[in-house]
Order: sequence, then structure tokens, then C-alpha cells
Amino acid sequence: MDMSQPSPQTLSVPAALLPRWEQLLAASRAGSLGLPELMEAANSLQAQGLSEATVQLHQAWIAGAPASSRAYVPVACYNLGTVLGGLLRHAEAEQVYRQALALKPNFTQARLNLGHQLEHLGKTEEALAEWRAVADLTLPLDAVGSDPLELRLHALNNMARLLEQDKRFAESQTLMRRSLELKAEQSDVAQHYVHIRQKQCDWPVYQPVGEVTHNQLLTSTSLLAMLNVSDDPVLQLMTSQRFVLEKVVKYKEQPYHLRHAKARRDGRIKIGYLSGDLCMHAVGLLTPELFELHDRSRFEVHAFCWSRDDGSAQRARILAGMDKHHRLKGLTDEAAARLIAQEGIDVLIDLQGLTSGARPNILAYKPAPVQVSYLGLPATSAIPGVEWIIADRFAMPPEYLPYCTEKPIYLENHSYQISDRRRDVGPAPTRAQYQLPEDAFVFASFNNNHKFTEEMYRCWMRVLQQVEGSVLWLLADNEWSKANMLRVAAEHGIAAQRLIFAPRVTPAEYIARFALADLVLDTFPFNAGTTASDCLWAGAPILTRSGRSYISRMAGSLLTHVGLPDLITESLQEYEQRAVQIGRNPARAASYKRYLREHGRASRLFDIPGFVRELEDKLESLALERRRRDPA
Repeated sequence: MDMSQPSPQTLSVPAALLPRWEQLLAASRAGSLGLPELMEAANSLQAQGLSEATVQLHQAWIAGAPASSRAYVPVACYNLGTVLGGLLRHAEAEQVYRQALALKPNFTQARLNLGHQLEHLGKTEEALAEWRAVADLTLPLDAVGSDPLELRLHALNNMARLLEQDKRFAESQTLMRRSLELKAEQSDVAQHYVHIRQKQCDWPVYQPVGEVTHNQLLTSTSLLAMLNVSDDPVLQLMTSQRFVLEKVVKYKEQPYHLRHAKARRDGRIKIGYLSGDLCMHAVGLLTPELFELHDRSRFEVHAFCWSRDDGSAQRARILAGMDKHHRLKGLTDEAAARLIAQEGIDVLIDLQGLTSGARPNILAYKPAPVQVSYLGLPATSAIPGVEWIIADRFAMPPEYLPYCTEKPIYLENHSYQISDRRRDVGPAPTRAQYQLPEDAFVFASFNNNHKFTEEMYRCWMRVLQQVEGSVLWLLADNEWSKANMLRVAAEHGIAAQRLIFAPRVTPAEYIARFALADLVLDTFPFNAGTTASDCLWAGAPILTRSGRSYISRMAGSLLTHVGLPDLITESLQEYEQRAVQIGRNPARAASYKRYLREHGRASRLFDIPGFVRELEDKLESLALERRRRDPA
């Protein structure tokens, strides 16, 4: 027996299909099976989940194809490559696509798919080269029944996507522009175009391109990007609803918490935390004590998680704070929802919303009777089945409620934001370590650059103009954002040396260096969240501007509960005036720092046990009410 050839048993071909499968295989080897018959048989095998048999059949057909059928071998190779790619056998798929192209160099779909296999194999430059050949029309396009324009757009858009992932933003943006100039009606491309400009501080963000209108750019803006653009809650709600309409499953049948529950809910309340960010991430840095301090006599705590296993002590600590950890990686959204329902979860707290990597379809199946949005998205998500959002009355005032699909769970005595009193803080640094002048007033902003709006950044430049000798200490996420910030500074007559760019450092060192800042300048409308918590814990005051949306009121909530409401402003003019007043009066900044040093950590903001008890009381009340309402 030839052991190099898989047996029918190895290929899991059902006994009822064996005669027909062996007949097809023999005909393929003999070269007597036509391409249409091969494709029909392959489709049938695939539909029955027999991918390995499909591979074997294609291989036999390609090897046995007679001279009269050689013209069709590239198509068979293409189909085989598609199956192999679906099986994650990317190296094999690469070879069959190369075989197809050796026979037919202008086979455009094969070249596009080859690029995807090369990407999976980590061969970035080779993948880009294959797509570039299509985008630049290096070879005549053989579209094989497809629209040639759509194939070029496929190449351009995937090049742009891969370059953006590789943080080659300028190259990526150029390709997005080319794509939009060829076809304006591409909402996904417009979405990335807006956000990549934000990442580079390439202002104005809504820059016309081709025939794309300002309205198209606005309505294509992602929720994350919209939170950076405007504090208008109507625009944020519109963006969330558009995403849900386009991307989230429309499930209308019986909720999974009733359909798949194993038994009546009784005993301790089961809380489930749903997230892909339980690792070295802003959410993972804030939440460990929330999990650790839950009262185990009242609650059982579960993690439903697809976070990366980053090997960090932070992730290990988070998981140690759970009673049960359920890995969702590899599970479909429907299977994940069924698992949550079968575990009898009373309250499912979604820590992600619609942020990067979110899985809102899990929530759409309603796997828990009480589903709550918290922390990861301080805005309405509009996800079906998520009825509640954790908030406080500063972060979520009454006038915001009409634009939020969730109802608030108000914390009356604490800020909405959990924190961690055990976060690591490095040794106290010196100004010399960071090239900061010893006698200058140091303004700082360590928020991600995509949060920097042109309006706020130009405000900072006016502040520097009015506070003689002051400097602004910043992070630069990339070379283009740095260049654009320096360009705008020069327009305001601010010398380049007054902008000091801090390097990325470990979390402990990052928190420690806040002590060197005299005043942290918050961003608007996307306030600092974890960054604001870190700077207040480290003893640095932060000046914020609060607006109409939840996310534009985050830092104001923290300042209210730490006891420094004087640092909350409500307009750009007031913000600028307050920054100048404090910058010209260093003693005032020093008094804020002294207050934080002496009283900050004892404030309500960092009363984490009290926060957890108050939240537990709210959640328990909701869970018990649903237990009474739901049938046995």
C-alpha cells in the first residue's frame, strides 16, 4: 500500500460515499474527469465538511490532467489553493498558487490570493509585491468573470491594510487615496482613511479626496474615530447604530439565557466579564482589583475571554482573580453565547463595546438575563440585548440619556471608573533623565496621538505662547505625527525645542514620570481615561474640558471624585485661560500636587473596596429581580 496517499478512513469519507469518491479519484488520476465535474464534486465534498478529501481530489486531477486539459490546470490550482488556505495550510497554498501563475502569469485572482497566503506566512514584502503587480497593472488583468476595477481595489485596499498594520502610515494613506479616487463609494476605505489621518495628526482630518464628499467621510467614520472628532452624542449614537445595522447579527428568537440554561438560577450571583483585553491593555491595567475584591459569599466571578496570552504578570494576576476562566478563542460567537448561557451567568459585563477586537454578536444572542456595558467603551454601543451601562452622574448627565440605548446603573458615591491601588510605580526620575529643563513649567500630555485634535493642539500652542519658557512634554506615536506637531508649532512661533517627546517605557516608569509634570493637559473630546487615573495616582494634576458626551466627561468624573473640581472647564476658552493662569503661577500647580500627595489616594476616587461594594449591590438587585421574573 502506498502510505503517501491518505486512505478513505484518514480522509473521513463516510462509508456511503466511498464508492463514488473512489470512482472520482480514479477518474481524476486517469485524466478522464472534466473540470466542471471536478468542481461539482469538490463543492459537494466541501459542503459536507470533507476538506481533506477535496484536497486529495484536486491533487489527483492536477497530476493526471491530460494535454487537452492543461489549459484548465491553473483554475484547478486556484480552487485547491482556496481549500488549503481555508485549512490554514498556507505554505502549500502558496505553492499551488505559484503553480497556477507559472502556467498563467496574468491570472489575477490567483495573484491576489497568493498575496494573502504570503501575508499569513509573515512574508510582508512579498505579499505587497504580488498586490502591487495588480494595483499598478504591471501585467494585463485576466479577471475571469470579475470586474477588473474591483480586483485593483482589492489589491490597493489590502496593501493599505497591511501597511497600516505595519505602522507605515504615510504609504498606507497614499494607497487609500488612490483607491478612493478610483471609486468613491467605499465606506470601509473612507473609515480607515479618516482614522489613519488622526493617528498621524494630519489635520484637517476630513481632507477631501477624489469625489468623496465630506458627508461620506463623516458617515463612514468609525466609532473610535468619531469619539475623537466630536462630543455630539447624536453623531456617536448614529455611528454605533450604523455599525450594529451593518455588522451585528439580527437575532430575534428566544434569548439564549432561556434557551440554553441548564437549571434554574439560584445560589450565588454569577458575574461574567466579557473581553479581549484582559492583558497588558488599558482595561487590563484598571480592573484587577475589581475581580479580586468581589465578595465570594455573594458572587461567583467568570472571565469569558479571547485576550492574547502575553505572558505578563498583569494577565496572570487578572486570571488569578477569577473563579473560572473560559477561553473563547476558536469558538464562534454563537458557541460562545451558548457557553455563557449554559454556565448560568446572571450578569454579563461587556468590557469592550465596539472597540477593536470586540465580539458584539455574542451579546446579541442575549446569553445572560442582565447585560451591562462598562469601561472599554464610555459611549453608547447600541448593541441589541445590552440594556445597562455603568456610570456616575457627572459622566452621564440627564441630557445625555436620550442618545444612549442603555439605561444607567448610577454609582452615587464613586466615579464610574475602577482603578488599581496595586499598580507598579517605578523609582522617582529626574528631569535630566528626560531632557526636561529644571526651571521651566512643564505641561504634559501622554495620551495617544489619535486623540489630539487640531483645535486642542493649537490651543496648547497658544498656551505655550502665553507662558514664557514653558515646555510641552508629549508622546509621539509615529514619525508623521511628530512632524505634523512640529509643523503646527512652528506656525505659532513655538521653537521645536519647547516640544519634548517622551519615549515609550514600561508601565511602572510611565506612571513614575508623571511626577515631573507641573500640569497634565487633557484631550477633548476624547478625554484621558486610564492616563488620567495614572497621573492622579502619581500626584500630577490634570486640566480637562468636559463636554456633552460620556467620553468627554471621563476626566471630569475622576477630578470630581478626587476632590479637584477646580480643574474642570466647560469651554475651549475657559480651558485655555485656566492653563495659562496655572502656568504663570507655578505655586498653584504645586498646591494641587501637594493636595494629591496628601489626600489623593485617600479620596473616593481610589476607594476601590467601596466602589466594588456599591457596584455589587446594584448588580445583585438587578440579578435577583430577573431571577424572580424569569420562568423556572
